[in-house]
Amino acid sequence: MAKLKKYRECIEQLLTQYAARDSGEDGVEAQKIFDTEHDHYQLIYVGWHNERRVYGPVMHLDIKDGKIWIQWNGTEDDIAAELMEMGVLKQDIVLGFHLPRMRQFTDFAVG
Repeated sequence: MAKLKKYRECIEQLLTQYAARDSGEDGVEAQKIFDTEHDHYQLIYVGWHNERRVYGPVMHLDIKDGKIWIQWNGTEDDIAAELMEMGVLKQDIVLGFHLPRMRQFTDFAVG
């Protein structure tokens, strides 16, 4: 349970840092969504920019079976490396955006 609590805190810290960096810029808000009961975490953009609607996910992470699944990373940053710097074990990170059969060729968990 201690590991699960730590992983939740790492994800929330990561998304909070990104939201603080991007929030309020040009009328677009960065919203954090934390479902700690089911372990789903997202950062989304919502708002208007130059009379165009902006809405979409920036990051989506889940915790499944004690591992952090990076389902979507819409940034150019290596958030897996950032999570490892926070103390998350490499073997506890799954790159969910890769095909399941391709995950074996990464240095991360396969699922």
